[in-house]
This record gives sequence, C-alpha cells and structure tokens, in this order.
Amino acid sequence: MLRTPSGGAGHGAAATDSGLMSIGAVLNALRDEFPDVTISKIRFLESEGLVEPRRTPAGYRKFSARDVERLGQVLRMQRDHYLPLKVIREHLDAMERGEAVPLPTLGRQRDGEAVPEPAEGPAAARIGRDELLAAAGVGDQELKEWESYGLLAPLPDGTYDAEAVTVASLVVELGRFGIEPRHLRVMKAAADREAGLVDQVVAPLKRHRNPQTRAHAEARTKELAGLAVKLHAALVQAALGVRLP
Repeated sequence: MLRTPSGGAGHGAAATDSGLMSIGAVLNALRDEFPDVTISKIRFLESEGLVEPRRTPAGYRKFSARDVERLGQVLRMQRDHYLPLKVIREHLDAMERGEAVPLPTLGRQRDGEAVPEPAEGPAAARIGRDELLAAAGVGDQELKEWESYGLLAPLPDGTYDAEAVTVASLVVELGRFGIEPRHLRVMKAAADREAGLVDQVVAPLKRHRNPQTRAHAEARTKELAGLAVKLHAALVQAALGVRLP
C-alpha cells in the first residue's frame, strides 16, 4: 500500500497546502513497496507519458495522490507482469476511460509476436526483440551495439528477460547526457562482479537437499541483490559528493 501525505501538520515540505507532493516525497511514498525506485526512474516514467505531474512557475514537479497511485500501478505491472511501458500506458489509459480491459501478459514468442501463457501457468518473464526495440525507442543497429558491449544479451531462444527493458531505457537516458554505450562497460563489469558475489553466498542454499532451503535461496538472492544495489548507489553518491533526495 502506497503512503501519501494528507497535507496536515507533520509532513513539513513533503506536500503543499493543496496536497501536492515533491518528487522526493513521491520517492519516499513508493520506496516501501519498491525499494529500488529512484528519482531518475520517476523522471523517466514521466518522459514516457506514464504520469503528468503539475509544474510550479519555477519548473518544479508537483505530484497529486492520483499521480503517485498511477506510478505504483506502473511499477507493479513492470515487476509482476514484465510488461513494456507502451503496453502499460495503453492499459492504464483504457482503464481511465472506463473500459473493461484485461491485463495483458507476455509469454512465449511465435513468429515475432508475444503469445500469452495459459491461464493456469505463470507468465514467463520474456520479451521479443521487436518489443524491446519498441519499448526502448531504438533501432536494431543500436541494440546490436549494446550487445557488442555486453550490456544486453538475448536468451538462447532469441528473446530477452524482462529486465532488458529497464536496462535499455536507462542506456537511452544516459545517452542524453553524452554517456555512450562503450562508457558503460565498466558498470556492466561491476554488476557482474556483484552478481557473482551474491551467487557465491547463496550457492550452498541452492545445492541443499532440503526443498524448503532451496526455495529460500531465491528470497535470499533478492534480499542480497537489493542490499548490493543500495550499497552501490550509496558508494557512487559518496564518490561524487552528492546526495539524492
């Protein structure tokens, strides 16, 4: 459940008298459910048309409680259903128009198109190449360049895991600041080393004969990954001498 301020005393600068929230307050409201969300992610979702906060005369973003709820829906649909942002936006817009639309799912690929998984089975965390290109808004040549630097890699069946959409979107966003894909190889190398460390810790759990212990390995992996991401962010901020709200 997302927490949004009521606008009463005790919330300080988190909200204005009208109940609107700063982007920092929105980040705090979302982090309970989405600990990995960042201000850059919120700004990116805005640039993709997923949310339209108001702007003050000075240009500062001000989010309503409805904006925060919509951001929560977007992040939830990304996390739980691995949907591209374009699909999420179309689904939410249809809902706001009062249309009764089922939640789309991505599954196996057939002739380049996503095929929903059977209702009784879990949705596979896969996305086709064409869908990845559309979600990131790039061409095939750019994707090939990213792959040459190891930033993205297709699975054996030619599809990509759902996290590829997030990676591609962030590569595009960094590119707007002049950071080229070749510059990101150091980040990929660091991520691989961090993943290797986490895998080393959980490996004994994965090999355990007790099924419950093996099942616990996935939860432990997620917990350690979250801590590693937070530590990485804190170290980068400390190195740059900045602090994100």
